[in-house]
Amino acid sequence: MKKMRIVRNSLLTLLLCAVPMTSFAQIGVGIGIGVSVHVPPPPLPVYVQPPCPTPGYLWTPGYWAYGSPGFYWVQGVWVAPPHPGLLWTPGYWGFAGGAYAWHAGYWGPHVGFYGGVNYGFGYGGVGFVGGMWRGGVFRYNTAVVNVNTAVIHNTYIDRTVVVQRNFNHASFNGPGGVMARPTAQDRIAMNEQHFAPTSAQVAGMNRATQNSRDFFGHGNQVNSRQGNQQQRITQGVRSGQLTAGATRNLENRASSINRQAQSDRAANGGYLTGQQRQQISQRQNNLSRAIYNDKHSANNAAAAAARQGTTTQNERWKARRAEYRHRPQR
Repeated sequence: MKKMRIVRNSLLTLLLCAVPMTSFAQIGVGIGIGVSVHVPPPPLPVYVQPPCPTPGYLWTPGYWAYGSPGFYWVQGVWVAPPHPGLLWTPGYWGFAGGAYAWHAGYWGPHVGFYGGVNYGFGYGGVGFVGGMWRGGVFRYNTAVVNVNTAVIHNTYIDRTVVVQRNFNHASFNGPGGVMARPTAQDRIAMNEQHFAPTSAQVAGMNRATQNSRDFFGHGNQVNSRQGNQQQRITQGVRSGQLTAGATRNLENRASSINRQAQSDRAANGGYLTGQQRQQISQRQNNLSRAIYNDKHSANNAAAAAARQGTTTQNERWKARRAEYRHRPQR
């Protein structure tokens, strides 16, 4: 059974009860509940960023949260910052002391340390390259963020910040994830005045929490399978079992399923109907088989060579282990 330890600061709790959100943000005190768990979060899923709805909104990326059903996905959202000039530092999971602890995000004049996690859309692991404030107006770098330029005109294109795509979807800092440490600039930003998440961000988190409890009655199985399948794809890339072409195909299919789930939920007040769950489950079943088949094709070749006696005893043992380890996972 997964264990969860929630650390609460009693003084902070009293402040939260007594001080409005806006006043609380003004004094620069970080808010939130520190959560630590003994299992790592799933890899970051592949998804399409919705277009920015209005000038001045900033993208706050999606992340894995943890509750009674386990890990569940909180969708990214475009939101207005507490006031112009502020930037969002995403939260992140970090491994320390034998557990994975959640470090909450915050608004501030500069982007601080967020574990080196590549959330995409301008948050490549260090800083933010999706836009900048200039003269009280936010300008969007359309090389990395999705903006409808017919509606929003404060844009520019800087492709020099684009890093060649890799398939590292690690969602935490620490062994097995991203090994990054705060830079001197990160430390300065960490000590600046910080502002709490906005009401829109809190509302999105609350919706995700409720959905994680309501879907299927056992937590969000759609998101859970999505995370598991992404983890299998990532493992296949790292082990060399998936070719670049097979990986692109699997990633595109996973992204398509995620878009369908988002669209269906948006059309039904954040929930999936029974028919929609069945449709998505069938697509996930098909993707699961495709992942297995693509990964297993390399194992079949190794196993065939082992049966023909053309490999060493150690290679035959590895091939048979691979056959078992990569059997279908539902």
